[in-house]
Amino acid sequence: MFISHLNPVFFRWGKIEIRYYGLIWAFSFLLALKIISSLVKRKKIEIKKDELFNLCFYVLLGGIIGARLFYILIYNLRFYLIHPYEMLALWHGGLSIHGGLVGGTLAGLLYCLRHKINFFLFADLFVIPLSLCLCLGRIGNFINGELYGRLTSVPWAVKFPGVEGFRHPAQLYASLKNLIIFLFLLRLEKKGQKEGFLFFSFLFLYSLFRFLVEFFRAPDPQLGFLWGGLTMGQILSLPFFLIGAGGMLWVYKKA
Repeated sequence: MFISHLNPVFFRWGKIEIRYYGLIWAFSFLLALKIISSLVKRKKIEIKKDELFNLCFYVLLGGIIGARLFYILIYNLRFYLIHPYEMLALWHGGLSIHGGLVGGTLAGLLYCLRHKINFFLFADLFVIPLSLCLCLGRIGNFINGELYGRLTSVPWAVKFPGVEGFRHPAQLYASLKNLIIFLFLLRLEKKGQKEGFLFFSFLFLYSLFRFLVEFFRAPDPQLGFLWGGLTMGQILSLPFFLIGAGGMLWVYKKA
């Protein structure tokens, strides 16, 4: 068993803090840009650099807005109705990956329609670095001592600061499953697939693995267990699983 003494703060100057979590996501965005650029170059896709950067920026912006809105409306609406000024306090945490997927996808779709860009061509490329970024992001959650797992006595259990008992390191489970998705998508991309197959494969795999990992993760304290003993993360994963499965079938049967 492991007692975590990890300090989430990388640098502090007075009231100013730079946390590992923020650094990880900044690095992840730059890494995603590099991977996408490399894939575009290797596949010889014709798109200007500034247009590609704009697409990445709007997808990121849409993802952040969607992730925040989902968390506010679905996970903790009562709190934000009482403390509306906290809605913009992203540094206090509170993002939903499911909302991020919805927001990022809609933003990317609108941008592609406006600029007459093949949406699925780039959606297939974006989900590859996205899965890697999510892998790194969960490591940031582990350093922060948040999104921890349920009580357990397994040999690799972790005692997080201020948290009762030893817990499953659910953040690392999630990080591992995102790494597996990244490697799988990368392999699929190299073999060549119909447009849209990688995008829907990501939705299918992420929702499936997220549903399974949630059995080890502690439920959100303000929600607890919901219908049928499921967590909100599991309930939200169900429609994504169906969309992913249906989309893969649609792409496969499409001429």
